[in-house]
Amino acid sequence: MELLSGLLSSLGLSGAAGLNAYIPLLLVGLFSRAGVVHLNAPFDLLAQPWVLVAVAALGLLDFVGDKIPGVDHALHVVGGVVNTAAGAVLFAAQTGVADVPPALSLALGVVVAGGVHATRAAARPVATATTGGLANPVVSTVEDGTSLLLSALAVFAPLIGALLVAVLGVAVYRFWTRVRPRRLV
Repeated sequence: MELLSGLLSSLGLSGAAGLNAYIPLLLVGLFSRAGVVHLNAPFDLLAQPWVLVAVAALGLLDFVGDKIPGVDHALHVVGGVVNTAAGAVLFAAQTGVADVPPALSLALGVVVAGGVHATRAAARPVATATTGGLANPVVSTVEDGTSLLLSALAVFAPLIGALLVAVLGVAVYRFWTRVRPRRLV
């Protein structure tokens, strides 16, 4: 049961990292310091004060920058690496997945976080183009709030967190199939 719970938690956290890399990293580090979660070594470094301060500072810069059209695009390009790496780290850091080989854990985190981030980065230009950038702060705030909710659910209610990732995946798929141009054969 611990393996399933750990996998579900890892799935939720890596999905949250696809939306915002810094929120789940910061929460997991704080939860580890509080004794709520246990992180495998070397990922237990996330609970070190200097790492928490660095993640919080980068998160604040990302939070502000992601609300500004143009800057958000640059952050999404960089986020292709940062968010995916954060998802991989969060997936592999969970104690409950200790029986899963580290390389597989990292790969699963890359796939989940990378997929969520790629979808987010592809959908944002649509919101920017259709609203002239006026919706970017709202869309970004919704992404940040969803990342926070998903991170908390992944730790305290892993099944609900994993289900939320699945629901988001279906919603994004439906959105994407409506928005993308149809090819004529």
